[in-house]
Amino acid sequence: MKRLTVLSVLTALVLTACNGGQDKAYLNKAVKAAGEQLKYQAELFDTLNCYPRSFNGETYHKTKHADWTCGFFPGSLWLEYQLTGDEAFKDAALKYTARIEDATTRTGTHDLGFMTFCSFGKQYEVLGDSASAAVIVESARTLAQRFDPQVGLIRSWDFGEWNYPVIIDNMMNLEMLFWASEYTGDESLRQIAITHADNTLKNHFREDCSSYHVVSYNNDGSIESKGTYQGYSDESAWSRGQAWGLYGYTVCYRYTKDEKYLDHAQKIADFIMCNPAMPEDLVPVWDYNAPGTGNELCEAAKVDSCGLVGEPLAPARDASAAAIVASALIELSGYVDGEDGCEYLDYARRSIKSLCSDSYLAEPGTNGGFVLRHSTGAASLNSEIDVPINYADYYFLEAIHRLK
Repeated sequence: MKRLTVLSVLTALVLTACNGGQDKAYLNKAVKAAGEQLKYQAELFDTLNCYPRSFNGETYHKTKHADWTCGFFPGSLWLEYQLTGDEAFKDAALKYTARIEDATTRTGTHDLGFMTFCSFGKQYEVLGDSASAAVIVESARTLAQRFDPQVGLIRSWDFGEWNYPVIIDNMMNLEMLFWASEYTGDESLRQIAITHADNTLKNHFREDCSSYHVVSYNNDGSIESKGTYQGYSDESAWSRGQAWGLYGYTVCYRYTKDEKYLDHAQKIADFIMCNPAMPEDLVPVWDYNAPGTGNELCEAAKVDSCGLVGEPLAPARDASAAAIVASALIELSGYVDGEDGCEYLDYARRSIKSLCSDSYLAEPGTNGGFVLRHSTGAASLNSEIDVPINYADYYFLEAIHRLK
């Protein structure tokens, strides 16, 4: 609770320093619309013992508690409760969060931070209860089992031909390790998070601070390969991956106050904010180098050599990446002085305002009950392209909560 209070105070100070008066009507409209959508989904999925992950206009992609996205729907319910005080969201959040507890001992996934910290973590923010904390701690200790001291990183996947794959997404699961370390006093959890962050910083990023999606390691910690799985090509900048990196290193600075993490987060922010492929509304395409962005790394005719098969994909937007970036920048703005902090906050505000527009914010009763439209899960795999996705809603509501 103390950590969250400090974050809230920092955000308030930056809002004031950057002429914080703002028109909140569009935020209030978004919160109201989100509430109607979430109530619809909570009722619809109540008896199905599963979670809404995405919607293709006709059918839902439904998931159980074993899916990496399962924590985002209950997390969204907790955020809506924090934004509105409506007890109906608290009641629904308690119900959907409880269903995830069985995931805490799953050693076969690196996504426990997404699964349990985005659900039980938000529950702890509201309740401050020891039961939620116990679930988070157990999840953190389970995640720690995927750390190999010789490699110096947490293993991401157990599939594919990689020897020891580590994806940039994994930066998002370190927050749970830091939190659990502070809560329990177990320094080993903190050290795992720091070691993973340091090795990712050393090996995942290019000179311009764009990130590879997948770096695989040999058993001695040397690099086996660098490439992508969900991006356009091995050397491209997958939009959501850049967002994960920005958010992850901002969190690392929050817990350690190590200036190298702050510096790196700012460099990632610069890459995103100054990218020539960024549309005017600040909602990026699924990859900053995808065909049609004007920032391609390969000609469409040679797309096979860039790691994709078949025709090049249209530059679908990814609202989830925009929401993650906005939420991260609001926090980052509280850690830097002067003009940089104001620029981060202004960018986040403009991005959120775009997401609150009719182009992205769904009318209540539409969009399968999801809040945002136009996200992309994995265009390179022809999966969840230009659809609503639950983690977009989660980070959108988190950004609004931080801003309000």
